[in-house]
Amino acid sequence: MKKISYIITMALLALMSATSCSDFLEAENKTAGGDKMDPETYFRTKEGLESFRAYAFLSLKNLATALNINDDGTDLYMPCRGQGASVFQDYSLTAETDEVKDYYVACTGLINNANGLINYSGEEYKRYRAEGLFLRAYGYYLMTQQFGAVPYSDTYIQSASRDYPRTDLETIYTNCENDLQEVINSSEIPEITHDGSVNKKAAQALLAKIYLAHGWDCNTTLTDENAGTYTITSKENFEKAAQAAEAAISGIPLTQSFEDKWLPSNEDTNPETFFAVQYDKAGWPGDISDGGHELDIYYSHYYGDVAQGQKYSTSNKALNTRSLALWEKGDTRWDATFMTTMYQYDNSVADWTKYGYFAYYNTSVDKNTLPIFAYYAPTYVSQAEFEAYLTAHKSQFVRDPNKHPKEPHANLLHDGQIFVYKFDAEGNFLTPTITNQNLNDNNRGTSLETTPCVKKWDDPTASMGGKTISYRDIVVLHASETYLTAAEAYYMAGNETAAFEKINAVRDRAGAPHLNSLADYEVSVMLSNFTLLDLILDERARECYAEQTRWVDLRRTRQLVRYNVAYNYFVTSAEDMKNIKGETKWYRPIPTSEISGNDSMTEEDQNPGY
Repeated sequence: MKKISYIITMALLALMSATSCSDFLEAENKTAGGDKMDPETYFRTKEGLESFRAYAFLSLKNLATALNINDDGTDLYMPCRGQGASVFQDYSLTAETDEVKDYYVACTGLINNANGLINYSGEEYKRYRAEGLFLRAYGYYLMTQQFGAVPYSDTYIQSASRDYPRTDLETIYTNCENDLQEVINSSEIPEITHDGSVNKKAAQALLAKIYLAHGWDCNTTLTDENAGTYTITSKENFEKAAQAAEAAISGIPLTQSFEDKWLPSNEDTNPETFFAVQYDKAGWPGDISDGGHELDIYYSHYYGDVAQGQKYSTSNKALNTRSLALWEKGDTRWDATFMTTMYQYDNSVADWTKYGYFAYYNTSVDKNTLPIFAYYAPTYVSQAEFEAYLTAHKSQFVRDPNKHPKEPHANLLHDGQIFVYKFDAEGNFLTPTITNQNLNDNNRGTSLETTPCVKKWDDPTASMGGKTISYRDIVVLHASETYLTAAEAYYMAGNETAAFEKINAVRDRAGAPHLNSLADYEVSVMLSNFTLLDLILDERARECYAEQTRWVDLRRTRQLVRYNVAYNYFVTSAEDMKNIKGETKWYRPIPTSEISGNDSMTEEDQNPGY
């Protein structure tokens, strides 16, 4: 299926990259069409507008790959192989942190490009106007979740103006909701698409998320940050969030398996995908080794040299003690999220697609006969069950030293005990080595290959060894997450029965035990005073693992301090998340350069904690 074309003429690229300053919304002095016409004229032509649209969508990419700001400083991920914490992980970030500024500028860039698309579309190109409204709302959604109240602009900025006062969240959310209602009501916008373009399902799903954030940020009051308790002053926005989520998931039952949902071969026609940031190897005009993204090399441990047939990895955002223990017996999301079986590379064949890591995706190969390099089982598997599996698959743990570069092993990941099994020449397992430490402590050491990597972002067509080589689309709005948005909205609106219905729709598809009440749910990492909100957050952790949602989820729901103190290895107490004045860092800092370059903002506008 044809994707949005990101191929832009050299003249347009030069046009778009010419910036005059670094104000709130970076002013852009543009020229287009060579000497033929001025930009105001060119971008109102169909050709010019299509080029501008492509550039506006292109600006999504920097936001879709900002892993540290979205994942670190939460309960789920940590670096391994002795790597240290990022400034987001230990809350040492400041208003000078480059990644904070980069994200802020990327948000404002998307918003200004969206405003440009709206500006140039006029009355003639109504679909492009609607797409601009969607992109603007999405940009402000991302920006407010990280920075809170920010300057709001609905005007395409091409001058060097420096006058952009901070706008309250109530106003920003309301403006975004109105924009999305216009998108949903537009006859020019299709019900659903799979080419990365804006559609009504995507607008409804985004509207649900914005109503949900609106309710939390404007209609709840934090009472105890350590306990994560709050009071609700109004349920109206939560009720609207539930309605919008229901509209988005209407007619989209969760019938395909979780494994099929994330298969690369299902990417272009997946009925659950509402909106994705597009990557198209065939359409990339430059070197394909640097036109993709690197989500596929994160969320992993280290598995050896790529020359030995295993995936390149960063040894970062690996499983920690908390995330390892979240998976329940029968839940197929464990095997569908992680590459739990890695196959040996065959030096005599030297084909990445048939042997080694990517053999998993080769449908023409009988994977029951492929030699295994590594196998991983989660905490709910007993040692007897694990050893029975190893015996049943004995032939696959036989290694031919002349062909297979890696010594096979199998890891049983129990909290406090990691069982590492090796094998003899006939594939019989040997007495395991037992590492008597929890996974967090193991990650802080130098051990290798301890836990499996996430496979959601794997690109089986990629060449081995590079970093930005995955051309998998990055899904940012999809059906099952929207089911959980509905569950959270119903819970906050006081309808626990409806919340459980949505939770169970997600769990039933995954094969996890059906829940009639909180008493039916039990994992080994449950906080005291566990509520239905905690269950929803656990479900979001499993369903949306490695989708860059976790920090926003914890901040939105007022659980950021509670979960970090309990589960973040690099946070020992709530004091670690505060500045010297005792202010908690609930938001990211407004970059210093954005305050100093804005005549309508001062240091008094800085977020608490900085």
